[in-house]
Amino acid sequence: MPHPRRWLAFAAVITASVMDLLDSTIAQVAAPSIRRDLGGSYAVIEWLTASYALAMAVALLTGGRLGDRYGRKRVLLSGMAAFIVASAACAAAATSGELIAARAVQGAAAAVMLPQVFGLIRDLFAAHEMGKAFAVFSPAMGLSAMLGPVISGGLISLNLFGVGWRMIFLVNIPIGIAALAGARYLPAAPAQPSASRLDLPGAALAGAGMFLLVFPLAQGQELGWPAWVLAMLAASVAVLGGFGWYQVRRKRAGRPPLIEPGIFTSRGYAPGIAFSLAFISSMGGIVVVFNIVLQAGLGFTPWHSAITTAPWAAGAFVGSAVGGITMSKLGRRVLHAGVVVEAAGLLTMIAVLHAAGSAVSTADLLGPMIVGGIGMGMVFVPLFDIVMAGVRPHEMGSASGVLQTVNSLSMSIGVAGLGAILFSLLNVRAGHAATFVSAAQWTTLATVGLLASAFAIGFWLPRRAREADPGQPEDSLDGQASAQAVAVPGQAAA
Repeated sequence: MPHPRRWLAFAAVITASVMDLLDSTIAQVAAPSIRRDLGGSYAVIEWLTASYALAMAVALLTGGRLGDRYGRKRVLLSGMAAFIVASAACAAAATSGELIAARAVQGAAAAVMLPQVFGLIRDLFAAHEMGKAFAVFSPAMGLSAMLGPVISGGLISLNLFGVGWRMIFLVNIPIGIAALAGARYLPAAPAQPSASRLDLPGAALAGAGMFLLVFPLAQGQELGWPAWVLAMLAASVAVLGGFGWYQVRRKRAGRPPLIEPGIFTSRGYAPGIAFSLAFISSMGGIVVVFNIVLQAGLGFTPWHSAITTAPWAAGAFVGSAVGGITMSKLGRRVLHAGVVVEAAGLLTMIAVLHAAGSAVSTADLLGPMIVGGIGMGMVFVPLFDIVMAGVRPHEMGSASGVLQTVNSLSMSIGVAGLGAILFSLLNVRAGHAATFVSAAQWTTLATVGLLASAFAIGFWLPRRAREADPGQPEDSLDGQASAQAVAVPGQAAA
C-alpha cells in the first residue's frame, strides 16, 4: 500500500538535502564579511568552506552504515537535529575559531543525513512513482544550488534584525524544525543490530590522514611554511597509506572493512578517483577565489559578488543537462569535451581580467562565467557512471561511498590549495585592487593546470558509462551519488 502521507514526508527529505546544499556553499559569499567581523587571517575564509567539506568527507565513510544499523529514519532525524544545533552555534559564534568548529559539526551532521535520503525515498514510493519523485527532487536541488549565492548575498545585504551574515545560519533553525515535524511521517524501517559493525579505527585513521593533508594547504602560507607543516604533509601520505594497509588486513581477517580494497582493482576505478581529485579540486576553489577578489580586492558588496558569480552556477545547470543527454553516446569523450569547454571559459576570464584590470565589471565576466560553468556541468553528471563502469556489482556500495568521500575531500583541498596560491600572490597592502586582479589571473591559470591534469587522466577511464540494471537494488550511497549529480555542479559553483 502507498504510504498515506508520503509527499509530506518527502518534503522533509528534500528539506534536509536543501539545507546541506545551501550550507555547503552559502558561506562562500559571506566569508569576506565574516572575516571582517570576527577577525583573523585570510585562512579563515578557506576554513569556512574547507572545514565543512573535510568533516563531511570523514563522516561519509560511516554515515551510510549508520542507517542500516540503527534505522534510516532515526539516523536522519538525529542528523537533522545536530545540523540545526550546529547552525545555531554558527550564528552565535563570537570568534572565527568557534565558527569554523561549528561548521565542521555541520558538515559531519550533513554526512549523517544525506546517505539516508535516497533509501528513504525508495521506502516512501512504489517503483512506478519513483520517476515522479525524482522529477521533483532533481530540479529542487538544481534550483537551490543556483539560488544559494544569491540568497546568501541578499540576506547579508538586507541585514535583517541587524544580525548581518549570521542570518544565513539562523534561517536553518525554523526550516529545520519544520522539516523535523514533517519527518515524523517517514516510514520507520527497522534497525539491524546485526549489520556490519562500524570500523571506527579505520575512520579515525582516514580522518587523521585527511586533516594532515588539508591543514598545511590552508595554513602553510600564513605560517611561512615551517618544517613541521611540511612534515604534516609527508605524514598525511604515511597515515593514508597506513589506512589502506589496515583495510587490507581487516579484510583478510574476515572483518568488514570501511572500504572494500578490491574496488581499486576494478577497471578504470583508480584513474577515476585521480580524475575526480584533480577536477573537483579545480572547481572547489575557483569561485571562492573570485568571491575574495571581488569583495576584498574590488570592493563589491556580498550581493554584487553573488550576482557576478551566479552565472557560473546557471551555466553548470545547463551543462549538466548537456552531459546527461550526451553521456550514453559519447562516453568518456563528454568528460574531455567538458574539461576543454571549462578551460576555455577560464582562459577567457584571464584575458578579460588582463584587459579590464581593476575596472572589471559583472558584465565583463558574464560570458566566461557561463562558458566555464557549462563545461563543469558537462563533466560532473556523467562522471559518476563512467568512473563506476568497471566496478563489480557486489562492490558498488563501497565504491560509490569512496567516490563521494573523495569528492568532498577534493572540495576541501581545492579551496585550501587554490586559496594558498592566491594569498601567496597578494602579500601587499589591503585595497590594492590591481594586485588582487593579477593574483586572480595566476590562480585561475593554476586551475587550468588542474583541468589539464584531469584531461590527461581521462584517457585511462572506461570508454562507456555503466549500464544500470533495473533489477539490481542500489546501495543508498550509490543512489545518492547518481541522483545528486544534477545538483552538485551548481553546488560547487555556488
